Amino acid sequence: MISVEELLFFALSVFCLIQKIGCVSDTITVTQLIKDGETIISSGGSFEMGFFSPSNSKNRYVGIWYKNIPIQTVVWVANREVPLNNTAGVLQVIKPGHLVLRNDTNNIIWSSNSSWSVQNPVAQLLDSGNLVVKDANDHLGNFLWQSFNYPSDTFLPGMKLGWNFVTGLEVYLSSWKNYEDPAPGEYTYNYDPSGYPQKFVKSGSVIEFRTGPWNGIGFSGVPILRKNPIFSYRVVFNEMELYFTYELLGSVVTRFTLSQSGVGQRWMWDDQARSWKLYLSIPADRCDSYAICGAYGSCDIGNSAICGCLDKFEPKNPEEWAKGDSSNGCTRNVQLDCHSGDGFLKYSGYKLPDTRNSSFSKNISLEECETICLKNCTCTAYSSLDITNGGSGCLLWFGDLIDMKVMPEVGQDIYVRMPSSESGSLHGPDGKKGLILAIGLSLPLGMVLIGSLSLILYIWRRKNKLQKQKNSEMARDINDKKYTSERHKKDLELPLFDLSRIIKATNNFSSDNKLGEGGYGPVYKGVLEEGQEVAVKRLSETSRQGLDEFKNELICIAKLQHRNHVKLLGCCIEGMEKILIYEYMPNKSLDLFIFDPIRSKLLDWPRRFHIIQGIARGILYLHQDSRLRIIHRDLKASNVLLDVDMNPKISDFGTARSFGGNETGANTSRVVGTHGYLSPEYAVDGLFSVKSDVFSFGVVLLEIISGKRNRGFYHHDHHHNLLGHAWMLYKEERALEIVDCHLLGSPFSSLEVLRAIHVGLLCVQKCPDDRPSMSSVVFMLGNEGLLPEAKQPGFFTERYVLNSENSSNTNASSSSKGEITITLVEPR
Repeated sequence: MISVEELLFFALSVFCLIQKIGCVSDTITVTQLIKDGETIISSGGSFEMGFFSPSNSKNRYVGIWYKNIPIQTVVWVANREVPLNNTAGVLQVIKPGHLVLRNDTNNIIWSSNSSWSVQNPVAQLLDSGNLVVKDANDHLGNFLWQSFNYPSDTFLPGMKLGWNFVTGLEVYLSSWKNYEDPAPGEYTYNYDPSGYPQKFVKSGSVIEFRTGPWNGIGFSGVPILRKNPIFSYRVVFNEMELYFTYELLGSVVTRFTLSQSGVGQRWMWDDQARSWKLYLSIPADRCDSYAICGAYGSCDIGNSAICGCLDKFEPKNPEEWAKGDSSNGCTRNVQLDCHSGDGFLKYSGYKLPDTRNSSFSKNISLEECETICLKNCTCTAYSSLDITNGGSGCLLWFGDLIDMKVMPEVGQDIYVRMPSSESGSLHGPDGKKGLILAIGLSLPLGMVLIGSLSLILYIWRRKNKLQKQKNSEMARDINDKKYTSERHKKDLELPLFDLSRIIKATNNFSSDNKLGEGGYGPVYKGVLEEGQEVAVKRLSETSRQGLDEFKNELICIAKLQHRNHVKLLGCCIEGMEKILIYEYMPNKSLDLFIFDPIRSKLLDWPRRFHIIQGIARGILYLHQDSRLRIIHRDLKASNVLLDVDMNPKISDFGTARSFGGNETGANTSRVVGTHGYLSPEYAVDGLFSVKSDVFSFGVVLLEIISGKRNRGFYHHDHHHNLLGHAWMLYKEERALEIVDCHLLGSPFSSLEVLRAIHVGLLCVQKCPDDRPSMSSVVFMLGNEGLLPEAKQPGFFTERYVLNSENSSNTNASSSSKGEITITLVEPR
């Protein structure tokens, strides 16, 4: 007897035959595969997925496109970098939950590589254009993997462009190489979380365009993005995630793309014209070119000479400006003197400057914001964080103001720090005009000139007096801070070098003597009169760090007596100069060796293991054996120096923190360090401890073994970072595959290497309590015995990486470019 189900199936089959169409599903199962020429269609009929060839190319790709639009418009590509060269490709779902693409030899050339497993996996094309892998029985939207997390050049409604701070996943756009090649091209469009977040279009690492910060209504530099009847949009920013998204309000079809020339474009489908219409483009004009007018310059597209200086500023190089080159920007007419009573000048109608070097608070008023900025000599400007409902929150800038644009009707107000002697609508903390200005305007011109000269003389004398007083207080503070006993004070005393001696040693800070530059300032090689070579670290006026870091480094490192710490020989505090003098390290930093394809060959396994053990002992000394417990907070390969015998020496203690008693950690609203080395609890919540340093050490250890950077790591089989790659190999008992290829031609102990990898993975575990102490690390590295099972690492990310496979082996001269230092960022 025929069942009801069989009867329905027969009727459906007959209907399909009569209609001469294929009854296409929206799902791929483990028993159903998709061949070239076959497609799946989303349940609402909006999107279709299958094999295609772009433009005149003969290569085949798996992609998603609009179903009901006659012009094939591809919105996502799976195998962007690995095309098929024939029509024998097969797309299928395999257990435990991967969507894979196989070629004619049955090799997998692309995979979704989800890190979870289920019993009955399926792939489904949703009507949003999102391709998801999930459990067939799951109806709650728990996806193992989704294409919306790995877009190509198209930003669709419902997609989240930004960051998941818990998993470390970044979602960003990358352009096609050309019309025939969908591989990642030159340009990217991403949400940068540094300082106060903003979006960038970049060509490689070079910024081409900046949206400006989110102001509650839109982005400061994109005035066209306002409330409209086509789509709604919003920004979500909290400790868990940061993203921009939008949703359609009607039946209109719209999409945002990043073109092959780096232009962001908003398109809308015109059903009557049967074509796509462009109604938003960024950059929109020449003034949208990043920093085209330099520091303190402003761009006005309405002027024939588009670049000008902000009021009270003048071109830094007038001759270059006369030739049309304004990239060097502007300088103040009168330089700031924090102690002479600064105020602020209001500038209205501007795109707010670059906020990567900024700090912010959502819960204070604009008046409180002004007071905070005025008290900090490094604060150069402030503005409202949110302009809705009359304005709220506080956004503070530190350093030069870059990439401003005149926007008369839709721009924002920004208050720029000015010396009290400047004329104009200058306001101090009480909102009144400066007393000197009021008196000057009421006197005859001759009296004003006399008064001005007297004022300059007074300021000059006061400045010198304050500088001497500050230097004296600094020396006293350094000698007294956290050291109460006379013995400790005596121990902390350092030789003071005369400035003239340093100038002679460095040939007047000659560029030929320059070794490099960090957040503190430039470092020079010097030779003292007696022939001793030294490294001279000079605090820069534009340094991201400052006097606090200078004092902190002196306090932390002055009497660190360990063979794996760089030795501080003395300091110079004279005039405006703040200088530290260290022992010279002829082999410079570790990163110049392990990430360089030539120099890395000089480091065989015994040398690398010697360096690993030395770094471990140096951190152990900081955490346990030094007078005060010290947490470094910025341990990375470039902060490990190598002496003439390749002994490692930990350096750069400017952001270190010291503790007494039984303290082992703290929390902070100022996260400092470098992406790729920060532990999750510190990067996300501002919680740092000795276990934060353990995490950073684990990253450095795995980088030494692999010769690859954690940040920007690329592997053709998956999208994990170095930590994730090492953990996957460890779980599959293939850990030796992480070893630097330059070690494979020389003898090494596989057991020793495997043990070191295992220890590294124990150090980078997500939970701080799971990580071993440094005393345990030193013991495990130097002894045999069973090790505990490693758990999933922190920031175990699965993301699309633009870098080529060789990006981890960049030339040593550019080795620091992959490092992005975080500072002045509130915890998320």
